[in-house]
Amino acid sequence: MNWLTRTVLPKIREITRKKDTPDNLWTKCPNCAQMIYAKELEENQMVCPKCDHHMRIGPKERFEALFDNGEYQTIELPDVLQDPLHFRDSKKYPDRLKDARAKTGQRDAFAVAHGTLERQDVVIAVQNFAFMGGSMGMATGEALIAAATLAVNQRAALILFAAAGGARMQEGILSLMQMPRTVIAVQRLREAHLPFIVVLTDPTTGGVTASYAMLGDIQIAEPNALIGFAGPRVIEQTIRETLPEGFQRAEYLLEHGMLDMVVHRRDLRTTLGRVVGLLLDPVPKADVVPLPRPGLEIPPTGEIPHGSPGKRPH
Repeated sequence: MNWLTRTVLPKIREITRKKDTPDNLWTKCPNCAQMIYAKELEENQMVCPKCDHHMRIGPKERFEALFDNGEYQTIELPDVLQDPLHFRDSKKYPDRLKDARAKTGQRDAFAVAHGTLERQDVVIAVQNFAFMGGSMGMATGEALIAAATLAVNQRAALILFAAAGGARMQEGILSLMQMPRTVIAVQRLREAHLPFIVVLTDPTTGGVTASYAMLGDIQIAEPNALIGFAGPRVIEQTIRETLPEGFQRAEYLLEHGMLDMVVHRRDLRTTLGRVVGLLLDPVPKADVVPLPRPGLEIPPTGEIPHGSPGKRPH
């Protein structure tokens, strides 16, 4: 080996070698197939600037976009029994949980945080579709109960972001039992006269739709979100009929009275702040003073003269 091979050639290769390009600089839109610069997509809250497709996002992105100044505090959710049925299909259930936790950094599909939204106390619960399709298991029931309990204790509104493929089959009947449990949690909010606002995202299906996701005082959805119990393909195969265009999409459900509004992601924070303000009982800013009637003079002290109708103002 001469000095050219040993010294010069490695230096030439170093100079001419292509720099490694990170593979996360661009994201392909699943709807229009356009390549979007990742930073631009992130600044647009993961909404495609070309076709306005709302991509799925996780709890962290939701919390940062909604809470005032992006400041919030997550709560520790109760632990549940792991693999109660010792379920196994192509992979053991504990292995699936381990993979999902490594992928998302969460213990399970739900994350709950509290803080202020437009200077109003709120509790926000987010279902992460990236964690086993957001499937509803025992951890879901415990998470929603914990969120409702926190909202009652803080006299705050509870905002739920639903995204799920249905019940978690690996937990069998224990998963289905979360449907009535979560309904009871919502009822506790009603008894406390606190708002329960549901935001349905793509997709929200199965037992989640058949329980807490459809019990909101206000039902909101993101544009073009798939919402239903069974999927459209299953329905078509069952009834052997072609479904209407856009069936089970947010706009179709709004038109047919199942939703109150469809809101673009960029407008969610303002809309939720306004809705929470309308639903929470406002504290009077000042005493109510009766207006004087013709012929009746109100003394400076605000007392109503003896013998006149009405009550002393509070």
